[in-house]
Amino acid sequence: MSVAALTHPLLATAAHGFLGRRGGVSTGDLAGLNVSYSEDDSALTSENRRRAVEAVLPGGILQTCYQIHSPDVVTVTQPWTDADRPKADALVTDRPGIVLGVLTADCAPILFHDAQAGIVGAAHAGWKGAFTGVSEATLTAMEALGARRENIAAVVGPCIAQKSYEVDTAFEARFLEQSPENERFFRAGRGGHAWFDLEGYAASRLRDAGIGKVGMLGQDTYAQEQRFYSYRRATHRAEPGYGRQISLIGLAARQ
Repeated sequence: MSVAALTHPLLATAAHGFLGRRGGVSTGDLAGLNVSYSEDDSALTSENRRRAVEAVLPGGILQTCYQIHSPDVVTVTQPWTDADRPKADALVTDRPGIVLGVLTADCAPILFHDAQAGIVGAAHAGWKGAFTGVSEATLTAMEALGARRENIAAVVGPCIAQKSYEVDTAFEARFLEQSPENERFFRAGRGGHAWFDLEGYAASRLRDAGIGKVGMLGQDTYAQEQRFYSYRRATHRAEPGYGRQISLIGLAARQ
């Protein structure tokens, strides 16, 4: 089975893909294209990462962060090794041949592109990162490289959908304290609980930040076991591991 990469027309002029678990060599509970070194045999993970990059930008150099659910962003000017990767949750670059990657397993991956300036970005937006402004920080970092906010397109990739994301009232209260308008991202559930729309919230933050175009893929990682890894699904089943998928974006080398 070949690697399956979802794409979006808003990012058509950049090499990009939102990948799932199809097309990899991992086995067992992690079967497929698991890209996390923390839960799998390193040789299998390395091969999966190689396949992922080749499916999106052949010959590209993959750069990822040590993700910590933060709003922190790094600008990639030259490649680093996995051992030296910085602690952050978003990356931006204007260097052709570098492939930015974020790992997710229910959190929202967001890919960015300013086609006019030739600048790309990738963000890992779990609820903590989205809440504390990882998307806005990514836009600021892109602007520092020469991007213009109104020219930036962003797409929210596969993540846990509202119908699958039950939270408690303390979680909801945190968002309502941030803004009463956030009520629209919650649907009432059983007593003391609600259902949270992470994808909608992440997209709204992007629109409010004033970027040119925002897209959403509308893919639920929790509900599609054969297609995506899911932390919450694995937790509900008491499985020992849950794997991660990767979302990638890069600029082709100039001819």
